[in-house]
Amino acid sequence: MRWKRLTGRTVAGLLTAGLISAGLLPVTASAAEATDLARGKTVTASGSHGGYPAANANDGKVDSYWESNGHPADLTVKLGADADVQSVVVKLNPDPIWATRTQDIQVLGRTQDSTAFTSLRARAGYVFNPSSNRNTVTIPVTGRVADLQLKFFSNTEAPGAQVAEIQVFGTAAPNPDLTVSALSWSPSSPSETDDITVEGTVRNAGSAASPATTVNVSLGGVVVGSAPVGPLAAGASAPVSVEVGKRPQGSYTVSALVDPTDTVVESDNTNNSRTTASPLVVGQSPGPDLEVRSITSSPANPAVGAAVTFTVAVHNRGTGAVSAGTVTRLTVGSTTLNGTTPAIAAGATANVTVGGSWTAASGGATLSATADATNLVAETSETNNTFARSIVVGRGAAVPYTELEAEKADYQGTLLQSDAERTFGHTNFATESSGRESVRLNSMGEYVEFTSTAPANSIVVRNSIPDAPGGGGREATISLYADGKFVRKLDLSSKHSWLYGNTDSPEGLTNTPGGDARRLFDESHALLTETYPVGTKFRLQRDASDNAAFYIIDLIDLEQVAAPSSQPSGCVSITTYGAVANDGLDDTAAIQRAVTANQNGEIDCVWIPAGQWRQEQKILTDDPLDRGQWNQVGIRDVTIRGAGMWHSQLYTLTPPHEAGGINHPHEGNFGFDIDENTQISDIAIFGSGTIRGGDGNHEGGVALNGRFGKDTKISNVWIEHANVGVWAGRDFDNIQELWNPGDGVEFTGMRIRNTYADGINFANGTRNSTVYNSSFRNTGDDALAVWSSKYVKDQSVDIGHDNSFRNNTIQLPWRANGIAIYGGYGNKIENNLISDTMNYPAIMLATDHDPLPFSGQTLIANNGLYRTGGAFWNEDQEFGAITLFPQNLPIPGVTIRDTDIVDSTYDGIQFKTGGGLMPDVKIQNVRIEKSNNGSGILAMGGARGNATLTGVTITDSRDGHVLIEPGSQFTISGTPNGARAKR
Repeated sequence: MRWKRLTGRTVAGLLTAGLISAGLLPVTASAAEATDLARGKTVTASGSHGGYPAANANDGKVDSYWESNGHPADLTVKLGADADVQSVVVKLNPDPIWATRTQDIQVLGRTQDSTAFTSLRARAGYVFNPSSNRNTVTIPVTGRVADLQLKFFSNTEAPGAQVAEIQVFGTAAPNPDLTVSALSWSPSSPSETDDITVEGTVRNAGSAASPATTVNVSLGGVVVGSAPVGPLAAGASAPVSVEVGKRPQGSYTVSALVDPTDTVVESDNTNNSRTTASPLVVGQSPGPDLEVRSITSSPANPAVGAAVTFTVAVHNRGTGAVSAGTVTRLTVGSTTLNGTTPAIAAGATANVTVGGSWTAASGGATLSATADATNLVAETSETNNTFARSIVVGRGAAVPYTELEAEKADYQGTLLQSDAERTFGHTNFATESSGRESVRLNSMGEYVEFTSTAPANSIVVRNSIPDAPGGGGREATISLYADGKFVRKLDLSSKHSWLYGNTDSPEGLTNTPGGDARRLFDESHALLTETYPVGTKFRLQRDASDNAAFYIIDLIDLEQVAAPSSQPSGCVSITTYGAVANDGLDDTAAIQRAVTANQNGEIDCVWIPAGQWRQEQKILTDDPLDRGQWNQVGIRDVTIRGAGMWHSQLYTLTPPHEAGGINHPHEGNFGFDIDENTQISDIAIFGSGTIRGGDGNHEGGVALNGRFGKDTKISNVWIEHANVGVWAGRDFDNIQELWNPGDGVEFTGMRIRNTYADGINFANGTRNSTVYNSSFRNTGDDALAVWSSKYVKDQSVDIGHDNSFRNNTIQLPWRANGIAIYGGYGNKIENNLISDTMNYPAIMLATDHDPLPFSGQTLIANNGLYRTGGAFWNEDQEFGAITLFPQNLPIPGVTIRDTDIVDSTYDGIQFKTGGGLMPDVKIQNVRIEKSNNGSGILAMGGARGNATLTGVTITDSRDGHVLIEPGSQFTISGTPNGARAKR
């Protein structure tokens, strides 16, 4: 035996070890003791096969696994910060059923400051044997990395790489660790008339200095201010102070979050927030306080041109009486109406009739009423005098916000305008802009300045900033000013935009940069800390710290958002079941417990208070029979209420393909699965999807899905960044005994934005159901659709019928139609506004997608269609604003009436070649103006059927009023403007 020479240090070590084993010295943990750094961290993959996502490789279970969709394949563990790694442990299921296999693996890593991976361990074959090594391989590595990657080249027993669990052992490298170590406020017991200051302490608990950053302070889950935090040495602390102003009476959760945009790389990124154990309680100050409780209109649903009068309910929530003579003012559009308010005792309410009337305008308007409009009364709070609501008139949704276009504002920047054919899919910003125009800000100091036309305390900005060089998006800020005074930085992101590829197939697009891009815009929103009056000049300006390469501003929405609603009597909060607002931790289990309690009759309804609540798994009913993937049981007999879509927000951070544990892969890991009799209102559901199906069938999930059944009503729900907003219907073979198609389902006040596929789809026999007074923007497929699919129990009965899409506003579908109906009967499309479709019609009736046939009547009435239609399918097929496409099956019984079709990209109305018949189409009182690259009405060469025109006006069409192509078997009777159809 060869003996090593023992150094003094070695001898001392052995002596110490001996003393420890003899119990003579205390045992202390080594600061450098290796731990599993991968536990609980995000794992991503270059691709996944079937139901074996990357998240399975880090879920603590060896009986689930990740499998790639071929070789080579990458599996990456994101440690969050630099660490000195010592080994990687790769596990497969130790069950003997797993045959011995060899996987060819290389280990790579990159530091937190790097973008490129470097090799830590050269490619080698590793044998996984359940009998000898129990299917566990340990690979020694040495290096400092923040992301560790395994690259697989082959697997002797499978076509893809396989990993049941991955562990990364090492020690954290020196890094800062920012925490909020103290949080309080002054005065300690404020009233509504006191200006409140929140004070805290930020500490760097890490082992390295931290750079400068910021801290955000939130009250009730809403960010109300921020403060700078200077550089901090390891172990150092700094005080911060944020003035949050006066607050209405109530109880507020107080929290602070340091480094809110995650710009500082930390050893622990999960401990940046602090929430006080006790809430901030704001007491009522003595004195009067007027507020508007409601606005009543007569008639309630006026026709266009009707004279409408109003009554305003003014409540005195204060402790002192208000004398008669104050002014109650109501504004609607450009009309201002005043009423004289009687004396109101403390706690009493007076109904004030305002003088005069308003002439109802098409599309409706926002009603805004203000108590004590001339400021005669010194009130406890001067910030709660205004109340706003919508009134629906004629076409479109009566949205509660005012939309302002960048190109119509004052700006210092570059105006972008689309080409004549509104070409889509080739990184065409103007084509994807509302009105086909937007403004680009390239240089510091450039801006867009909007003048408000209604009071507002919130803003939504539709914008585009560049993608990250390697894809995946980036964040940037833009500066918001009001009347020249800086208000705050707005956070913008390109994470959910920028899809690449030349294909028209959504599953063929990718998040990886290269070549042409589309879906270029996304939206950012913010609640402001005060209400800004009519006439305020809101400026979005590129300042020195706003560091995106460019900013494209399309439009803004300004809205007067009401204060959070109070918890209804009988509702039980999800906090009772363990949910904690704004802490960044997953609240799914608590939300599920609350919903289950409601479903079981233990509580009357579920209350989601104001705040941000993280949800990483779908809320449904546990299937006691565990019938496997694709088979889900939804919730029923449940009521879920929130404090308002701006206030009660569910969100997910994990893209569905990384979440794991999803029973139905297409439906994702967030939102609700609904079977019957479910009411959901006044919440927001924000997904984390970034693609529809490309990059390995990664999907963005569905916010609300299921059978829906009877008595389901959804109102005032904001959905964003999902694959699909709502999919109503399930295939019959998905647990046949639970078959229960949607019947009488109602959606109102929906706000669906920035999806990768449909907005709301009525599928699988949905009938007698309605979408009303809702808005849709930037959907990746049909904003609204009826798909009378064949995957039903009885094809003679379970037909999509008597559904109605009424008074909706649809903008900028970036793929497919504004509204589509595929088969069925008795369906209606009425009073909608549709604008700026990228490549498909505003309205399409079609028999592709293999639906059950059309029969009976289909009504298209009183719609306004602006700048719609486009070219698709290799840009070879040009679609009209309204298109009928009978692919093999007929489309009978269609009436198109009382509709305006303006500024179409191609034809106004198009009868398409498809083989099926389109008999007896009635076109009545329709105005077609300016078909830019087509005809007013076109019957294609292979079209079959006939149409009758009555009261049709067509002007300024490039290819003539009515064009029947040679070979067409379609006839048109009646002449627009005295012109004849031509062939």
